[in-house]
Amino acid sequence: MSESPPPEATPACEPATPDPALEAAAQALRRVRALARAKGLRPGSAPHRSPRQGGRAPRIDRDPTLLGDVVSNLVSERGWEHEVEVGAVVGRWPLIVGPELAEHAQPETFVDGVLVVRASSTSWATQLRLLSATLLDRIAAETGPGVVTEIQVLGPTAPTWRHGRRGITGGRGPRDTYG
Repeated sequence: MSESPPPEATPACEPATPDPALEAAAQALRRVRALARAKGLRPGSAPHRSPRQGGRAPRIDRDPTLLGDVVSNLVSERGWEHEVEVGAVVGRWPLIVGPELAEHAQPETFVDGVLVVRASSTSWATQLRLLSATLLDRIAAETGPGVVTEIQVLGPTAPTWRHGRRGITGGRGPRDTYG
């Protein structure tokens, strides 16, 4: 094996010719620091601020807070606790009732403690009516007691035979088209 010759010593990373703009900036910085020290300030440290005039304490509400705390304060100040609990029921519907039941029943409205649920078929509507006491217990376990007091189950809506802006009054409905 052959040994390579040692690298030649290079001078420390000094520019060959000083940049006049860098030198001017460094001088300006030294002057500003010297003026600050002459005034009794410590360059590079946070400024010491005195309390506001008029005997008022400085504002401390500008300190950073967690987003969850801010939202909780907003909800409680506005009195939206009930609306948030209702939103939790509607938003977590598949978790509360299970994926199979959530596939065939969707919450529609929630007014004054009554949750209106629309079923995909009449058989699912009947099943939901039979399970309403169990669903109320599950909802109370998830959101707290008293949020949902009643579940009203609606079946599927009938198809409309009306098309267009005009219609005939006194007609026999869809039977007219079948002859």
